[in-house]
Formats: sequence, C-alpha cells, structure tokens
Amino acid sequence: TTIAMPAPTPECPDFDDILGQIGEFGPFQRRNYLLICIPVLFAAANSLSYVFTAGSPTYRCQVPGCDSLEEPDYGADWVPGAVPGTWNNKGHFTPLTCERFVANVSSVQSRPEEWCSAENFLKETERCRQFVYGSSEHTIVQQWGLQCRENLWKLAFVGTMHFAGLVVGTALSGYLADRFGRKHVFLICIVFMALTGVGQALSWNYSSFLAFALLNAVGTSGVYPLAFIIGVEMVGPRKREMCSIVLNYFYAVGEALLGLAAFLPNWRHLQLALSLPPLLCVAYFWLVPESVRWLLARNRRAQAAVIIRRAAKVNRRDISVELMASLKEQELNGIALTELEASGAPVELKEDQIWRAVKEVFSSHILLARYAIMLLVWAVNAIVYYGLSLNATNLSGNKYLNFTLVCLVEIPGYSIAWFCLRRLGRRLALSGSLLLCSVTCVASGFVTMGANWLIVTLFLIGKLGITSSFAVIYTFTAEMMPTVIRSGGVGVMSTFARFGAMLAPFVPLLSSYYEPLPLLLFGATSLVAGLLSLLLPETFHQKLPDTVSWNIIRILNK
Repeated sequence: TTIAMPAPTPECPDFDDILGQIGEFGPFQRRNYLLICIPVLFAAANSLSYVFTAGSPTYRCQVPGCDSLEEPDYGADWVPGAVPGTWNNKGHFTPLTCERFVANVSSVQSRPEEWCSAENFLKETERCRQFVYGSSEHTIVQQWGLQCRENLWKLAFVGTMHFAGLVVGTALSGYLADRFGRKHVFLICIVFMALTGVGQALSWNYSSFLAFALLNAVGTSGVYPLAFIIGVEMVGPRKREMCSIVLNYFYAVGEALLGLAAFLPNWRHLQLALSLPPLLCVAYFWLVPESVRWLLARNRRAQAAVIIRRAAKVNRRDISVELMASLKEQELNGIALTELEASGAPVELKEDQIWRAVKEVFSSHILLARYAIMLLVWAVNAIVYYGLSLNATNLSGNKYLNFTLVCLVEIPGYSIAWFCLRRLGRRLALSGSLLLCSVTCVASGFVTMGANWLIVTLFLIGKLGITSSFAVIYTFTAEMMPTVIRSGGVGVMSTFARFGAMLAPFVPLLSSYYEPLPLLLFGATSLVAGLLSLLLPETFHQKLPDTVSWNIIRILNK
C-alpha cells in the first residue's frame, strides 16, 4: 500500500510563521546569503567570458618590408597607402583585416628609400596570411588561426553553443533541485562550472573549446537561479525583494569583472582567473544548510527542525513552547518516515509529489493562463534585454571600460526595481518597468540619426527599464510558484527566456528593411508584455504557497 503523508496541521506551523519567531533576516540568514552570493559573481563572469576569449582583436595584414618583425606598429603613418580601409568623419583610418595592396615591384626597385610610400603599391589587392595586431590581446583567433571573414561564423557559433548550454542547464538544474534538494544541486553546478571553465582554458583545439563552452554554460546556468531560490526561501516576506535585488547587484558586478581582461589579455589566463576561485565553494557542503522550505515540503522534518534550532540560536531568538513541541513532533515524524523508507515502503511524496503538482497545474485554467502570461513576459524580457545590447550605439573609447560601465549601469536598474517592489508591489513594478522600456525604445527608434547624447540617453533609460523588469520577474515568478515545483517552475521560465534570447541577434537585421524597425519591435513587444502583466495576481506580503492546492484555494477565496 502507498503511505500518504499528512497535510500540515496547526501543530506543524508554516515556515513563514516560524521565521516570525527565529527572525526574518538575522545573522544566520545574512551569513548564508552572503555565501550564496559569492559564486554568483563568477557565474556572471563565466556567462560572458566568451565575449573576450572568443572575441576578434583588431588586426591588419602584415606588409613585408615595411612592418618590423620584432615590434610591428599597427597604426603606422604609411599604413593607409599599403592597406585598404575606411576613414571616419574624425579622420581616423581603419584598415581592412585580411587584404593589402599589391606592391609595385618596379617602383620599389627604382625608389628603394621610399619602400612604404603609397606610390609603391598598386590599387590591386591580395589576401595575406600574416597579421599585425593593434593590442596585446590574445584570443582563440590567434590561437587557432580564425582570422578573416570566412571564420567569423566560428566565433559567433561559440555564442550559439553557450546559449544551447544555458537552455539545457537551466531546465535540468531546476528539476534536479526540486527533486534532490537546492543545496546539493547548487554545489554541483558551481563545481561543474569551475571544472569546465578550466577545461576551456586548457582546450587544445577549436572543437574542444566549443565542447567545454557548452558544458560550462550548463553548469553556469544553474548557479544564479538556485542562489535566487535559496535566498528567497530562507527569509521572511518583507525581505524577499531585498534578497532578490541584492543578488542582482552581485551578478552585475560579476559581469563587470570581465573588465579585468584589460589586465589579463591572454584568453587562457582570463578563463583560469574566472574558473579556479569557485572551486573553494566545495566548503559550502559544510557551511550552507539545505532550504528549510524544501525539507518541509519533502517531509524531511527532522533535518528541518535541526536547522531551525540552529538559526534561532545564531539569531539569539527564543522559540515558543508551542513551536518547540511542534519541532519535536516533526523530528519524530521525520524519523518514522526515514524508517519507512528504509523498510522499502513506497512513500507517495517521495515518488510522485512533483508530477502530481504539475498535473494539478494543468487542471486549473486560471493557473495555466497565469503561467502562460509569465512565459511570454520572460521571453520578451530576454529578447529586449539582449537585443538592446546588440542594437546599442557603439561607445567610443576603451572597450574594456565601456563593457564594465554597460554592466554596472544595470545596478541603478535593479535599485529602481527594489524601490518599485516595496512601494508599488510586484504587478505594477513589472508592468511599469516594461512600459518605460517600451516608451524609450519607440522614442529612440525615431532619433536613430539624431544627436549621439540623446540616443545614448534613451538607450540607457531603456536598459534601466528592462533590467528592472528582469529583476522583478524573478521575484514575482518565485512567489507565484508553489514550493514543491518552485525551482523547476523558475527553471522552465528561464529556459523559455533563453529561447527568446536566441532570437535577439537576428532582430537587428530587420534594420535593412526599415532602420527603426528593431527598436519599434522591442517597444511593441514590451508594451504587450507590460499590459498583460496587469492580469497577474499581486503577491506582495503574501505567504509563499507550498502546494498547488494552496494556490487554487487562494483563487477560489477571491
């Protein structure tokens, strides 16, 4: 026979009620929260490392007889006469990468003292196989001879493999975390990310680099979502938005860490610097506890009771007599459950809880409609977020500094999200962020030929809006999902968003038909998502649902 576990009773209080006694965000939670934020720094950096490791450095053809073999000068005065290229309106010359003018042999012989003058070269061009680089940057381009137009697809394909790994990893880590626990899957993702990152740094050819890039993305994709879930589940309702937003601060700073590429121009050294430190997180096995909410949802009450007592002790809070008695009862129930499992008796919650919850979701038309809206909003967030980055105005100056600033500008966006979450609630914060992005995208679509400062300003405001929306959507989704499928639910939404991100690189191509079309499309999709999000329920200061039935009861009581 199947043994059904009892539903929560007054003697088995909800975890939000327990947090009211042991503290919503005391020293115990603050220490653990800081620990789970640290790996997020390296997950963010690893998720974008291919931008520099597989980036194309500035280079041009080597000109025999003109370029010094020991210290060639990329921007020498004679280059415009020897290498074809383009001049911008500021008088800066950019040489082509893989072509040079053919030397006029007869002219060179008659005027050897003017070997590198423009008169010694014909207008006819030829391909070259030796190159001069404009900086000390060393990427896989030099490593495996991936120069010139015919190899550009190989560099772009690294990004494709990265997104493919994100799709697989996000869905897989979410399901495994609901099945086997947040903590263990979180640690596995961190270590897997570190090891495959080291593998990337040690790659022996382009194919092995691709394979490790895919595997690294699988591990990286699980770190942030699981850190988010663990962070949200360990604190009380009033601290959830703070935990979600601060985690995003760490993610933005982690992306900005890639600016260190300016000091680590060799791609192998950069990848090692981003991959080796996370291996220290193995110590989390002893330092970070399992999610109490997950333990209670899986009826592992003895383990939950031990963590609750430890949290109360660290937070210097007294537990009521009623809660002490409840914890003791939970420990006894947990021991009894362990004995039943050891005896081989089938336990319904152990085997069928997740899939039963999924079936309950599909039995409710209202829940299906809500989750469908969430899927659309997630996809729009991804398309617009990555699409704006690809469609943004190129900023002049140092590319490493520019990259760092573009990443750090997300912090004000997360701060706006934090403020709106506390003042406006989840629904209005999400809708308002999307509508702000919509307005600025449409506006910037009609000033693409206007003043540069205006274009940049509108772009930054749009980026703030979509960044704020991305921050809100994580909190909103986690609070709408029941505990038993929360990780899997957020994982499904995030996976769907990755498919949206795959479309983002193609949207800018629409400008060949009508220049403002990409930004108008971003504005239109943001508008639709912003309006539809108003149909979602408010979850501000609501208890986290533990089961799908709890969600359905909430609907019926309204």
